[in-house]
Formats: sequence, C-alpha cells, structure tokens
Amino acid sequence: MTSTEIINKTIDFAKETLANAEGGHDWFHTLRVYNNALLISKNEAVDMFIVSLGALLHDIADSKFHNGDETVGPQMARKFLSEYNVDSKTIEHVVTIIENISFKGGHELQKFRSPELDVVQDADRLDAMGAIGIARCFNYGGFRNRTLYNPDIKPNLNMSKDEYKTSTAPTINHFYEKLLLLKDKMNTKTGTKIALERHQYMERFLEQFYAEWEGRK
Repeated sequence: MTSTEIINKTIDFAKETLANAEGGHDWFHTLRVYNNALLISKNEAVDMFIVSLGALLHDIADSKFHNGDETVGPQMARKFLSEYNVDSKTIEHVVTIIENISFKGGHELQKFRSPELDVVQDADRLDAMGAIGIARCFNYGGFRNRTLYNPDIKPNLNMSKDEYKTSTAPTINHFYEKLLLLKDKMNTKTGTKIALERHQYMERFLEQFYAEWEGRK
C-alpha cells in the first residue's frame, strides 16, 4: 500500500472515529490541523508522511474524553498503523508525536523533539487561536457547563498538569491560562507568523468582551 493510500485510510479512520466527538475536538478540528500542517510544511524540511499521520491521529482519543487516560490515543494510533503494515520506525515517531503534542498546562518539560513534531504541534496550537480558537474555547466551556466569566475568579498561571486537566474555571480564564501563551511557544517561522495575527485578534476580542461586560459599549 502506498503512502497516499495509507493517508487516505487514515483520513477515513479519523473521520469515522471522531464523528460524534465534542465540537472543538471533532473531525473538523483534525482536518484543520492537517491542513495547517501541510501549509507549515511547505517551509520546513520534514517527512511529510509522518507529519500527515501525526496530524490526522493527534487527537484520535483525546484524554479529556477518556477519564484523563493519555495512553488511549497512542494505543489506538499504533494499532491502526500496524494493521496497514506501516514500518515500526514511522509508527514510533507518530506515536511519540501524539504523546508529546499536548499543552498540558504549559509547564511540562517536553521530552521529545523532532521537526515533524514541531510542525504538527504548531498546526494544533494555531487551531486554538484566532476566531476558531475563540469558538472552540466557548464550545468546550459550554460542553463542561462552565461560567463564561467571573471577575472574582482569577486565572491561575502556575497550574500543575493535574490542576490544568481538572480545572473548572470560567471560560475566559482559559485565554490567559493557555490561548494567549501560545504565540510565544511556536516552533516554526510560518507558525509564528500566523500565530501573531491570531493572537492580536484574540486580544481585540477580549477588549470588546470586557467593554460589553462592564456596559461601556
């Protein structure tokens, strides 16, 4: 089976697996990350097969929806790729990308680096920024029945990984605890350039949000 055929099988697998997923982590999120990864890769020296598989499988079983279990996604990806006889080196690289892509509160030391991970990680982080990032943030907040905003609950910028995963803070806090931090965590030049524009859009949104909240507009 050719690389193109395997990628097409992976697209079908991700689309089917994520058909009923929460709106911010569904097939369309994966598709956007895949497209972002293809765009970024144009300016990077990377293995496109690994980048494509990493992007398509990065959220195949997000731990947020599996009781915090971070092993489910990598296991599913490994099993799927093995069924199509993908070589073991590629499988290990893709699985390691899945294991290391997550933000996890932003304070975890990333133990693995590769140009392919850099691309997929930037592609995923871009989808947490800008207009779509805002939409995803509030969609997930609604999914978890979180308050939109509470001036008495301040953002926690020093959360541990476990605190980050179990936080029930208002949705607006997530901008400060993750979204606004992503601009300075990009790996590639293309990712950094796009992130800056999306970051500025989020800042403008927050200005408007607070003005409306306080009755100034």
